Amino acid sequence: MNPFHQRIRASLANAALQAALDANAQRRVQGRLAAFASLPDWRQRRQRARAVRAEVMADLDRYLARFVARVEANGMVVHRARDAQEAVRTVLELARAHRARLVAKSKSMLSEEIELNRALEAAGLRVVETDLGEYIVQLRGEKPSHILTPAVHLRRQEVGQLFHEKLGIPYTEEVPVLTRAARDALRTVFLEADIGLSGVNFGVAETGTLCIITNEGNGRMVTSLPPLHIALMGIERLVPTLDDLALMLSLLPRSATGQKMSVYAQLIHSPRRPGELDGATARHLILVDNGRERVRHSPLREALYCIRCGACLNACPVFRELGGHAYVGRDGEIAPYPGPIGAVLSPALFGENFIALAQASSLCGACKDACPVDIDLPQLLTRVRAGDLPLEPEASRASRPDGGAGLSLSSQLLLKAYSQIACRPRLFVLAQKTAALIGGLISPRRPYFPLPAFTGWGCSRDFPRFAIRPFRERFRRGAAQSLPTEKNPEARPSAQPDAPPLDWPDLFARELEALGGRVYFVKRSDLTARLIAFLRERGLGTVWMGGPLPALDEALLTEAGLRSVRDAAASLQVGLSGALAAIAESGTLLLIAEAGSALNASLLPEVHVAVIASSQIVPSLEAALRLREVREASAAVLISGPSRTADIEMSLTIGVHGPKEVHVFVIDERRGG
Repeated sequence: MNPFHQRIRASLANAALQAALDANAQRRVQGRLAAFASLPDWRQRRQRARAVRAEVMADLDRYLARFVARVEANGMVVHRARDAQEAVRTVLELARAHRARLVAKSKSMLSEEIELNRALEAAGLRVVETDLGEYIVQLRGEKPSHILTPAVHLRRQEVGQLFHEKLGIPYTEEVPVLTRAARDALRTVFLEADIGLSGVNFGVAETGTLCIITNEGNGRMVTSLPPLHIALMGIERLVPTLDDLALMLSLLPRSATGQKMSVYAQLIHSPRRPGELDGATARHLILVDNGRERVRHSPLREALYCIRCGACLNACPVFRELGGHAYVGRDGEIAPYPGPIGAVLSPALFGENFIALAQASSLCGACKDACPVDIDLPQLLTRVRAGDLPLEPEASRASRPDGGAGLSLSSQLLLKAYSQIACRPRLFVLAQKTAALIGGLISPRRPYFPLPAFTGWGCSRDFPRFAIRPFRERFRRGAAQSLPTEKNPEARPSAQPDAPPLDWPDLFARELEALGGRVYFVKRSDLTARLIAFLRERGLGTVWMGGPLPALDEALLTEAGLRSVRDAAASLQVGLSGALAAIAESGTLLLIAEAGSALNASLLPEVHVAVIASSQIVPSLEAALRLREVREASAAVLISGPSRTADIEMSLTIGVHGPKEVHVFVIDERRGG
């Protein structure tokens, strides 16, 4: 039995794995559906997003040239890597040049693809994954089991035992305690790392922006605390404009985690500028091809539209039974990308070793329905099955004994026999009735019957029993009368009345509080007194000022016995910052880096307090990203509530690497504030 079939059987027999995968899929799918319910035009957005990705792929050279020119003009250094070896070599050269010893890594599927950690560790560097799920699987010496949730295959008992053995804490199954242990262990890593290494979710061609999305805050840590930031980015991860980025950010979090916005979306333009109090002093971007150009010019080109949300994995009934570690090649190597998209990308990028993964699909179409950019994954899977890989010429595919599809000889013979029968209507009807009779005799009470393993199909699947009365016969007898007659149910006019004009500050407050934040409306003249009362009630004596706040009287803070500091090394209890804008539709704050400011005041303390005027609240993300200050800043961050994770048994835990609490004081100018 080949390694793939062995993994399939092992996964199906693992009761703990089945429970973990079921819990993940159920919550992710329900969360995605609920999140898209709040986006009435999501179908139109989905098609627009697909068009954007298709446009970039069609004219990738031009967009890449424009992007590289803007990134370099912004002060970052760009490196091009044709393959994994060049990418790894570039990282190693940068590490040696900066005499680095410790690398703090944010989550990056591309780094998994090129096996970066192994190469860095072989060169004597200490590499620490800082995403909670990635940290867990790193401690176990495993690869991620999911694009989004690396430790989805583990139960809390296993994580508790792992942390007891590796971190020396008492054994516990309490997820908040386990999360706190990881926070404490990794805080020193963030502060002492020589290099922060991250992936890139999107690059914006018109502005040279690197967009990095996280929920825990580790992405912000690794890009702002170490002096050197290295970003790894696949050449396909581009969007043309900031408006296009706003479109993608309206779809990606909803598809991935069921959120309107991820907790943190960073927009990085340049290294730290003079007068700014935090941020990396040098930034390097490594653009990696590693087979993408070949895929772009192949029948599998559409796979490069993927924005790595993981929705297809959560929707796939096969992945729900197997988990990511079952997706292995002929040599037993775990595929870098699992699930439906991985069954296309892995063989497309890395060749025949992973071609059989495309057989791990029912072609039910659930993956296509879930995809936020409408990738036709069932069609791509059938192309992989047909051997349409970009890594070898057509002639060599035709000469291969398996026909290029990774099928056994018995499976090929069965499919050829089926094609002969299916092309002859009378013979097909006779075959249906015969199969239904045989199925009824073999398995009279079950909707399926087993096939022997030698068929290839029967090794890991049961075959559905044929209907006793085929559809054609039922149709002729009038069964079609019960079918719905409305051709386009989506064309019905909405029964809901037009929504009344919204009050943006009130909507912002509702959305942020739904995320676990708190909003206080105050008069400008009352702001300082209200802040003092808030801090005293909580016993918070030290305030880290993230920048000047004209509406705040710092002298009154001092008179009240509160200490304000601008030093990140101080004992940090609460961070206080202003904001450029707030976004009503998602309860999001927008902060930018500027002279005299510290974005990390909103990240390192356990309590973040922000001050904003009601006139700065805008309706949408698109409106916020069109602000001139966003384009001109060295960095900006979108913050939607306290930091959070669900990497252990899908148990939502608030406060990971970032704050546990977010409080926003809104100077209410609507009422004379």
